[in-house]
Amino acid sequence: MKAASRRSLMAFALALWVGVLSLSAPAHAETTLEKIRRTKTVTVGTEAAYPPFEFVKDGKIVGYGSDILAEVVKELGVKVVQLDTPWQGILPGLLAGKFDFIATTVGINEERAKRYAYTLPIADGAPYAVERKGDGMKSVKDLNGKMVGTQIASSTEPIARTVDSDLKAAGGPGFKGLKLYTAFPDSYVALSNGEVDAVIQSLPSLAVLVKEHPDSFAMLGPTPVKNSYTYLGWVTRPEDKDLRDFITGVIRKMRDDGRLAKLQIKWFGFEMKIPDSGYLPPGAM
Repeated sequence: MKAASRRSLMAFALALWVGVLSLSAPAHAETTLEKIRRTKTVTVGTEAAYPPFEFVKDGKIVGYGSDILAEVVKELGVKVVQLDTPWQGILPGLLAGKFDFIATTVGINEERAKRYAYTLPIADGAPYAVERKGDGMKSVKDLNGKMVGTQIASSTEPIARTVDSDLKAAGGPGFKGLKLYTAFPDSYVALSNGEVDAVIQSLPSLAVLVKEHPDSFAMLGPTPVKNSYTYLGWVTRPEDKDLRDFITGVIRKMRDDGRLAKLQIKWFGFEMKIPDSGYLPPGAM
């Protein structure tokens, strides 16, 4: 065989071997963040029934969270598709791939922290109770024998159940009952019309509720539960930690340059400290 023919044969064999290797090598799976940047679009899930974080006004989703989302979208340089979804469908919808991430307020607890990747907190959501104005309860102990409301599947549902158990452990009767509502605004209506005697919710939302309706509602006080985590944040799927870290970077930048504090004053009337650590339970993603 001539030398030129041998060289051609060897070159063909080498090319064939390289082709086989390229076919057998695992392809790089596109991350959600890479997809967002490629398509120039981000799809987010929001429960727009959680004022003043996210709610609908004049046909548009507005609120503290929406103002933060605008900054995240600007940093990404993409357009946003915001899907208003009932709370009960938000977290399952994320895992099902309906959204790229959740831009709605998600309370931190141990169970969620094992299944979702939390961003840096956007607010302190310490649980409090609110009562009707003039009912005269003095503390959480006065919830013995009372009907209490909160949102189903929210971070305050297990807190409300724990408060009930703690009252019984202390020798009281505990709640008369716990009513669960699809959205927190429904629980406020129930409180005003006497269906429930108190609502357990996060402090920022209740503070605004009492400020806007001082003749209807009054703050009862904190509902402390041992080993509970009170901060509120956004979440991504567990495999999208690069997207989570990008969002966290924007929130941290807003905190450090004062933009986050200005939004807190705008929507809540007071500032909240946002920590760099200690807001997640052990073993969180």
